[in-house]
Amino acid sequence: MKHVIEAVCTGTARPFNGAELSAITKRPREGAVQVLPEGLAPDEQADRSVHGGPEMALHLYPLDHHAWWHGKIGDHPALDEPGGFGSNLAVAGLLEDDVHIGDRFRLGTALIEVSQPRQPCWKIEHRFGHKGMVAAIIQSARCGWYFRVIETGEVTAGDSIERVATGPADWSVARVFRALVAGKATPAELAALAELAPLSPKLRAKAAAKRG
Repeated sequence: MKHVIEAVCTGTARPFNGAELSAITKRPREGAVQVLPEGLAPDEQADRSVHGGPEMALHLYPLDHHAWWHGKIGDHPALDEPGGFGSNLAVAGLLEDDVHIGDRFRLGTALIEVSQPRQPCWKIEHRFGHKGMVAAIIQSARCGWYFRVIETGEVTAGDSIERVATGPADWSVARVFRALVAGKATPAELAALAELAPLSPKLRAKAAAKRG
């Protein structure tokens, strides 16, 4: 099934919290945008130790969640922005329970693969000026996810994103998030996640460490 890409968003690192920089504010781009091994060109991440790189090349935070957040925190200008949560791709109809680690999607002319859930951080709460948002994400698994780039290409707003291969059916983004980020994994789940080939090496190592 194809879904329309309503916006392709990129950002630059800007002052965010005193001396702290962030590129969480992503703005829509016009025209074709290159999809390269480390993401859209150009797009920045302020702290490369926790964002960006080949395993986190593109971020998708479902547009469907914006309405849910309106109910949680009320009106906020960022909820009207397609890249309000730092998302590179504004897409409706794709959710964490329906998308699996290892799913591959044709994005414009590029081919991308789901690599891991997004772990929420304090910058979300600072951006929106609301405490408790990280806890709400952990409780609800409305986390979004990252892609790695398998084949480079170009994407333009209005193009489609189409799943062309499905990863391991047992491992939705939501299940992996609950297991590794919310900390609810069973020993059997940790053992399986440590061996889940499409999962990012960092999270496979985390599962292995927790397994002991």
